[in-house]
Amino acid sequence: MKLIKDYILGFISRSGNYVFGATILARLFSFIASWVALKLIPNNELGVVLFAYNIIIFLLPIAGFGLHQSLIRYGALLKSEKDKNSLFIYVFYKGILASITIIGLVIFTCFFIDFKFEDTYFYLIILSFIIIPSFIFEILRAQLRIQYNNKSFAYTEFAHSIILLISVFTLSYFFKEIGYAIALLITPLLTSILFFNKLKIDFSHKIKLPIINVSFWRYGFFASLSNVVTQLLFVIDILLIGYLMEDTEMITNYRYISLIPFSLLFLPRVFMATDFVSFTEKIHNKKYVVNYIKSYTLFFLGISTIMLFISFIFCDSILAILDKEFIEFKDTFLILMIGIVGIYILRGLFGNLLSSIGKAHINYYIASIALVLNIVANYYLIPKYGIKGAAITTAILMWFTGVLSLICFWKLYKTNLKFVKQ
Repeated sequence: MKLIKDYILGFISRSGNYVFGATILARLFSFIASWVALKLIPNNELGVVLFAYNIIIFLLPIAGFGLHQSLIRYGALLKSEKDKNSLFIYVFYKGILASITIIGLVIFTCFFIDFKFEDTYFYLIILSFIIIPSFIFEILRAQLRIQYNNKSFAYTEFAHSIILLISVFTLSYFFKEIGYAIALLITPLLTSILFFNKLKIDFSHKIKLPIINVSFWRYGFFASLSNVVTQLLFVIDILLIGYLMEDTEMITNYRYISLIPFSLLFLPRVFMATDFVSFTEKIHNKKYVVNYIKSYTLFFLGISTIMLFISFIFCDSILAILDKEFIEFKDTFLILMIGIVGIYILRGLFGNLLSSIGKAHINYYIASIALVLNIVANYYLIPKYGIKGAAITTAILMWFTGVLSLICFWKLYKTNLKFVKQ
């Protein structure tokens, strides 16, 4: 109990409670913003914007070629504020240039794709420019974390969702679907402007840092690719259910049954966002790392036990909140909940620990292996068991990637410690 108590107190001391609260409120306001858009914009026009936006969402992790990922990891290892600020300046300028390159590639590629909806070209071009403000927003948030200002980091999440809600309501009301697209574009820009002064960056003062090399760029690129592939893992089930079952109703059933389990994944992300800089700074202190792993595992083992108990006892009631017809698919829901535990106690922790020792490319390899296995397994299990087959595949892979992350981390961590001692 002492380990769990100390872990929670440590989380709170790093303003983790602010990050947790802001994340909950941000999700609520984002949901309301989506609902507002649905009410103010005709479905057909909104669908085209959302189709284009979902394409851009897959590209956002590689904005700036992933330099925001490099900033948070390498910035955490730097000792002086001057070095951290110099790293931010480098990432800021190089990342914007990289983002402009990506936007150019998106616009160029658009002309060679035959989209079903004519306006898709128009909205893809407009929404592609989100890549720049989104990148700036992410490096701003990374820098706040490096500066141990998790409270302001939490406020950026909250402010972003409020600005999104206000801009979506105002611009969608007056300009319909075009207004909605503009709202998506300006939200990260306005939020970044609002918080940028908190960084107190002196752009005239730059130091050439030895850590900026090929490994620095490689780390960010693979960390971002890992996020893209991980997103695909959650989407591929829906695509394969539609392709293999040819039943749009089953797509809807799986989408809503998986809504609660997948939504619960925010919890380990909140803890990792709060603690990543802290344990990366001390990553070569084996005693600290082992103690953190024990504390984290005990805490999330307790959370997982409670979560599963509630899910099994109140399964019917939980699904009835969405729709009583979903109760017949409770096995699918429970299988996914069991899978989520694998993320809670293994993948969420050891995936981030791999990143903290500079092995983000391992996360990419693990996610890529899981993606291939997902497709192969679903081709067998979905025709045989329906959406339950998709849930079985997902749950197994959640545990598989977690165990693989654990094995890879300890093997590479021991090697890394030997290298540091030498």
